[in-house]
Amino acid sequence: MKKLIISAISLAVLTSPVYAAGGDKPHRKGAKTQGQIGSILVNPYKNAPLTAIIDLAGNKITDVSVVVQGKGKNGIDIKYDVEQSSINTHNGIPVAGLYPNFNNTVDVTYTKDGKKIAETYRIMTSGMLTVTTDGFVRNWPEITPKKVAKGFEERMYYYTADIKTAFSGEVSWAKGGALTWDFDPGFKWIADTQGEMRWYLNPAHFDGREFVKYRGTLQMYQVDSGDWIWMKGQSYGMMDFMGRMLWERPMPRGFADGSHEILLAENDHIFLRVGKRNYKRDDGQIVNTVRDHIIEVDALSGDVTKVWDMGAILDPNREEAILSQNPAAVCMEIDLSKEGEKQEIEPDAPFGDHAGIGIGRNWAHINSIDYDPSDDSIIISSRQQSAVAKITRDDQVKWILSSPEGWEGKLREKVLIPVNAKGKPIECKYNRCEDNFDYTWAQHAAFLTGKGTLTVFDNGDGRGMEQAALKSMNYSRAVEYKINEEKGTVEQVWEFGKELGYDYFSTVVSLVEYQKDKNTNLIHFGARHLFEQKDVSHPTLMEVSANDSKEIKVEMEMQHVAPGLISYRARVIDFDTAL
Repeated sequence: MKKLIISAISLAVLTSPVYAAGGDKPHRKGAKTQGQIGSILVNPYKNAPLTAIIDLAGNKITDVSVVVQGKGKNGIDIKYDVEQSSINTHNGIPVAGLYPNFNNTVDVTYTKDGKKIAETYRIMTSGMLTVTTDGFVRNWPEITPKKVAKGFEERMYYYTADIKTAFSGEVSWAKGGALTWDFDPGFKWIADTQGEMRWYLNPAHFDGREFVKYRGTLQMYQVDSGDWIWMKGQSYGMMDFMGRMLWERPMPRGFADGSHEILLAENDHIFLRVGKRNYKRDDGQIVNTVRDHIIEVDALSGDVTKVWDMGAILDPNREEAILSQNPAAVCMEIDLSKEGEKQEIEPDAPFGDHAGIGIGRNWAHINSIDYDPSDDSIIISSRQQSAVAKITRDDQVKWILSSPEGWEGKLREKVLIPVNAKGKPIECKYNRCEDNFDYTWAQHAAFLTGKGTLTVFDNGDGRGMEQAALKSMNYSRAVEYKINEEKGTVEQVWEFGKELGYDYFSTVVSLVEYQKDKNTNLIHFGARHLFEQKDVSHPTLMEVSANDSKEIKVEMEMQHVAPGLISYRARVIDFDTAL
């Protein structure tokens, strides 16, 4: 697959290893090599410890394939063909998918001087680089496979697991904003269906304790080219799968506190969820806003081509959904001591990163962006408003998927009407609807499926505009909707999770994303068991058939490192595209 144009950012922003005087000398006199080409460099770019390069040493090779052999009787092999451009870029054979602290067996085939050559290399890796802090019971989250159906054995899953340290929240902007929402880079890794780690990020590059540009929380996702796109607070950039930093930039001047979502869209532009610095409110006060702006950036130049100010597009004073939510858990801002308390909003509360109404407070909490190329619009998920909305490039709201309470004027006209499979309106009373229809509550991850529908992870906090009478009544679900934009209607066509009940309740974070190759929905219950303070949380990933059978094909359970911690997202990963 061709690499995207943004991998060719100008040299002014490229970063790459610099070798000592005299150049890289992997083949000094007496050095031992295993095969016919060159020696091996493990973790060549210092960011991905489970990668290596088999150096070319001046040789010319083509038609390269790699197999990283699985460990033990049931180990999972990782197989991929290497593009010639990757050989050229790394001046060698890129190897990824190694096990940590293990003498890995790697089979390589290639053509050299017209002859097909097959070789086996042994590549030793070091133990895992990690961070520990007070309360940890293990130094890395563990993954336990609960079920892996036939045909899913070779799946690779990317996980994030988030931690706060003593340094989190120690710095703030003078005018509010969300700089206090500051986390260690946390754990970013790939595991196979045996639960074994096969790739992980060395977090040292993104440590924000010494540099304000890295203050925030690290989001990092694989794009279609196989590279990683990332954002951490005041910076964003791209890194390839081998850990080579392609480019990075500071947040555009006038914006700050990027988190939750960074998206490389079909138009080769990057969408970032940010806050606005020095925003002038209608009352004349100057504040930094909190999680309520979307910016579109030209990937090559870094120019900001569009700004969506949600405070001007939606209603920052709608309080109904916020008042119904649990103050103990607002996304990754977890304070379990507040469990059972009622959310309170003070109209004149200080500006900053706390639940409230009015620009300058956490009134929107936008946690996902999707881009619809069919009409050049964006779809956003606003957790605090328990609403998903589609918004055009000229700032017009096309529709709002939300319970109708509190929406007024022209926005009220955009709230979708629930219908059944026959297109007949469904009656809803006191936030309870017929035909098993429900809205989403404090939701995450509103994504188009590519088959004419929209999936959303319905966290379920504040379901029905109230806290459940008993916490055991709470549940989360993945839900799929079909929206008729011309008629302004919404039909619920699929759901999963309600039947699992409170055991899988995830009041914050989490994700659902359609997987076309398997016709499944990947569902990540990222805060499962968060409130069970006697133990660590158990974020759980599932792949579930996207048809009426709802068969669970894969279930992988995480054991986090300490109580009260969560896992923001998990996704399917493609090694072959990346290399």
